[in-house]
Formats: sequence, structure tokens, C-alpha cells
Amino acid sequence: MATIKIKQTGSPIRRTKDQRATLIGLGLNKMHKVSELEDSPEVRGMIRKVAHMIEVQG
Repeated sequence: MATIKIKQTGSPIRRTKDQRATLIGLGLNKMHKVSELEDSPEVRGMIRKVAHMIEVQG
């Protein structure tokens, strides 16, 4: 199955608890960390929720 690389570019400081939890669910918890995840509708929804704090890298 295809994979997606995502990089955290924004800080979770002053964000809601659910946005922080979504970042942790995506495997991100520090700035500039890169995570490679399976491309699924669930992951796409999580990416959409915190799109302002991450960057999709192919």
C-alpha cells in the first residue's frame, strides 16, 4: 500500500487538546520530525485536521 511522509512544521503550543492528540496519533510530537504513514482515509482525515501544523512530503 502507498505511504505518505509528513513533517511537523508548527508548534502544538496554544492548540486544543484534540489537535495535540492528533499530532501524537500521527507520530509527531516535536518540530521538524518526519513520520511515514500508510495512506488511508483515517490518516487523510487526521492530516486535514492539523493541516496548518504539518507539511506533506510526497
